[in-house]
Amino acid sequence: MTAELALSELRAGRPQDALALLEAESPVGSGAALHAARGMALLAADRPDEALTVLRTAIALGDPGPATMLNLALAENLSGDRERARRLIRRLQERLPAWDEPPLRLAEILRAEGCHAGAEAAYRQVLEINPRREEALVALAGLLLTRREAVEARELLLRCCGVAPKRAEAWHVLGLALVMTGDTSLAHTAFIEAQRLEPGVAEHALRGIEAAQAAGDAEAELVRLELAALDDPLNPVWPLARGALLERLGNRLAAIDALETATALAPDSPLANALLGGALARAYRHGDADAVLQRAIALDPDNTDLLNMRSVVLMRLHRHADSRALLLDMRERFGDLTTLLCNLASSSVYCGLHDPALAAVRRAIEVEPAALQPRRVLCNVLPYCHGTAGADLLAAHLACAGGTPRLPSPLFANTGDPERRLTVGLLSGSLKTHPVGWLTIAGFETLDPAQFDLVCLVQNPKPADAMARRFRAISRDWIETDALDDAALAATAQEAGIDVLIDLGGYGEAARMTACRQRLAPVQVKWVGMQTHSTGLPEMDWIITDRWETPAELEPLYSERALRLPDGYVCYAPPPYAPDVGPLPALANGHVTFGCFNNLAKITPNVVAAWASILHRVPAARLVLKNHQFADASTCERLRSAFAAEDIDASRVELRGPSRHRQFLAEYNGIDLVLDPFPYSGGLTTCEALWMGVPTLTMPGDFFASRHSLSHLSNAGLTDWIAGDLSAYIAMAEAKAADLDALAALRAGLRARVKDSPLCDAPRFGRALGHALRHAWRDWCSRS
Repeated sequence: MTAELALSELRAGRPQDALALLEAESPVGSGAALHAARGMALLAADRPDEALTVLRTAIALGDPGPATMLNLALAENLSGDRERARRLIRRLQERLPAWDEPPLRLAEILRAEGCHAGAEAAYRQVLEINPRREEALVALAGLLLTRREAVEARELLLRCCGVAPKRAEAWHVLGLALVMTGDTSLAHTAFIEAQRLEPGVAEHALRGIEAAQAAGDAEAELVRLELAALDDPLNPVWPLARGALLERLGNRLAAIDALETATALAPDSPLANALLGGALARAYRHGDADAVLQRAIALDPDNTDLLNMRSVVLMRLHRHADSRALLLDMRERFGDLTTLLCNLASSSVYCGLHDPALAAVRRAIEVEPAALQPRRVLCNVLPYCHGTAGADLLAAHLACAGGTPRLPSPLFANTGDPERRLTVGLLSGSLKTHPVGWLTIAGFETLDPAQFDLVCLVQNPKPADAMARRFRAISRDWIETDALDDAALAATAQEAGIDVLIDLGGYGEAARMTACRQRLAPVQVKWVGMQTHSTGLPEMDWIITDRWETPAELEPLYSERALRLPDGYVCYAPPPYAPDVGPLPALANGHVTFGCFNNLAKITPNVVAAWASILHRVPAARLVLKNHQFADASTCERLRSAFAAEDIDASRVELRGPSRHRQFLAEYNGIDLVLDPFPYSGGLTTCEALWMGVPTLTMPGDFFASRHSLSHLSNAGLTDWIAGDLSAYIAMAEAKAADLDALAALRAGLRARVKDSPLCDAPRFGRALGHALRHAWRDWCSRS
């Protein structure tokens, strides 16, 4: 009687209650039936080793029943003896060929082992015995979907939904099959039914919003989710799905509000916290994102996606050392995962650890040779590394471009009139207070409005940003692209009638170079924004440059044609809040102060060695380095140790952390001359130093990012600050530091000189930019 009651509890899904009944029975003299029931209850309670012993005893006591034998097989499998388990199941199949349970259990064992062919055969055997066995219908359909055999899977699932209309899993997998066959509206209906049956399962709702968006029903789905939330206000799934859909539709602020509601309703949900953390990160609310992601990771500590996301957020917070420590710990725990290695390469290079950065990204390429992300990261790491040449960068960019997904190029309807008014598209995630903004806005503001319309294709917009408002003020259209995939972005660009597309992102974060591969416009041009060198992209027709950045002899190192401007390739727009230039600090200090306010990624061991040589030659001099990374004590200590290894006393090198922009500029009033890093030279930092009266000594290389300062200095008429090689760089630093009168005179008039030079002559630059864009357009017209 006890055994029958226990089995009844088991069939009701209450194994613990079944065990309680059985354990209340005295084990002395217990028969086979009680042992069998107890073994089944232990197995259902996930205690297979104990179940194995009890079930063997039941068999020894004379219970050879099929259910006991089958449960013994399952216990053998879970305890590690898979071969014995299979033998027992096959023996049962021979004994009871009309019973569908043994082949079903065998199929489940084989699928768990990854033997999909064997599992599929076993599931088909189940369905030959019992065509209505719902578990086999769903599982076989799932295996077929992994092979993208969606049509047969769909038929199996339709049969299952007819047999078991209350099985939510069947409706969900049917939705997946319908998505694969292109029936997205029906798929959406299937996911809705799964959600109705299991209202608390978020995956049904998330798959539903994907299907709704694919079917063009996203707005209707948004309304449905809002109404569902009114009917069931305490269910976190509704605001969670609504937030995910709102972000897909580009309404990130409303998405964050909805996801915050979901986490309030379900504070211990890893998924809700993960989605909120990701949305906050994409909204550039990095501090808030970090707090939420830490909570999500505490709930799901082995989720590598969450850990990688937090590592990126830490880098955006300029906590590169913390990001690197997190990633190194991840690598120890999870091994060489591609995204992990890519993030490790990025965090390492920004910590000034160039060799480990290169090792990490090259390992990522080994792990996943066909992946695009490692190739992109290599393109972004290489320019910082000592010994990198233009040929190396071109090869890396060509390899990256070769792996970029491509769709057939569209047929453009743009009128081939070489002299008509042109629509110029600006593609960027940096149309805001950012180096891209400071170096391009003046040129765009002074383009002839009678000749050019501007359309901004904006990733990660910051509408309240002062520079963003300037871009928006000169734009005919302001199109936010966060919710657009590459195909949708290409269609949007065509609808906007863009004639010339200017990419201002390169292979950087939030960049859309893969979309450029699809061709967003008849003419595509690269300018600023991760403009380290050539893009390597065949569809990128031109690169805006000048005679210093890309002299004729370096053209073979580019896949684009050079669209040279007559002066420099950028126009600097100084901030109106820049402090006045102070007197030469050496006159009051009694010693020269060298400085460099560039990113630590640009300061290689070879740069440290060169600067140490300069400090040895100018014994009283000091060196001030300033960047975000020096907010980290361990990073500072590592750099101090590098100078100590060159016999430079710590008192001679001052490391300063970040500050607000006005204070950043003001600190140039304590610097006599800037030492440019190499091979990656200063860009905006060189312009800012010049504006603050501080000349920069540079040593250009042969690739684009190594020649930024060369261009800016030449454009401002300071060619005597350009060194041809390392020995000249060191000797010139010593000579310039020795002539305080010349430094003081140069400083006193440098801002006026720069202001009057082409570097800051916006009208002149706007005319030159307009002529260049017109030239590129006429060239297309002549060939179309």
